[in-house]
Amino acid sequence: MIHPTAVIDPAAEVATDATIGPYCVIGAGVQIGSGCVLKSHVAVSGKTTIGKDNTIFPFSSIGAEPQDKKYRDEETETIIGDGNTIRENVTINRGTVDDLGATKIGNDNWIMAYVHVAHDCVVGDHTIMANCTTLAGHVHIGDWAILGGFTKVHQFCKIGAHAFTAMNADLQKDVPPFVMAQGSPAIPRAINFEGLKRRGFDKDSLAAIKKAYRLLYKSDLSLNDAMIQMQDLAENSSEVGQMVNFIQQSERSIIR
Repeated sequence: MIHPTAVIDPAAEVATDATIGPYCVIGAGVQIGSGCVLKSHVAVSGKTTIGKDNTIFPFSSIGAEPQDKKYRDEETETIIGDGNTIRENVTINRGTVDDLGATKIGNDNWIMAYVHVAHDCVVGDHTIMANCTTLAGHVHIGDWAILGGFTKVHQFCKIGAHAFTAMNADLQKDVPPFVMAQGSPAIPRAINFEGLKRRGFDKDSLAAIKKAYRLLYKSDLSLNDAMIQMQDLAENSSEVGQMVNFIQQSERSIIR
């Protein structure tokens, strides 16, 4: 299961049923779980933990030093969950001591070619990042979010669960849950209606999300006044409650 040209440090831990392809380089402190497949020419370094059943395609770099000039070789880490697909030339850098000390990728994510995930990013579960998506440092991506090709996300931005960004979106502020964003700089376009229907959201939930969206983006209300009315909606809608909590915790403010 390990190709003879692969280089694996004796201090690395690789599951017995993992497949390590030609010319992969696995450094000390790396842990690779059961069922993982590293196709070829994959470099994994630093204190990196990769869970079960992940597939990593050629020329990806996982766990390398952060691209942060303040980094002084502190022991930080990269944590990747289970069932992820990481395509060609993806780069995922380890964290820094200025934040979480870790870059974290959840479960069942689809990370397409040339995606960059910088230091201290946190990516949830079931996300899709299309080709050439770039996450600057400290970015948080919620579950089920979809980022279109060439999406660029400014450092410290947060993208809510089930959000959607169009191709070439330039995100400089936070995107609330369920919202579709487009443009440079990105602005809200609609709710992710089709995506939510596919994931089983019922009519009442969709209606509540749509009403909250209209309060935020289609009314003449200030953000504070819109939030007051959304809080009333949230009493009967967990989805609107999720939007309210996201906006209340936003540090960069939301696209609007």
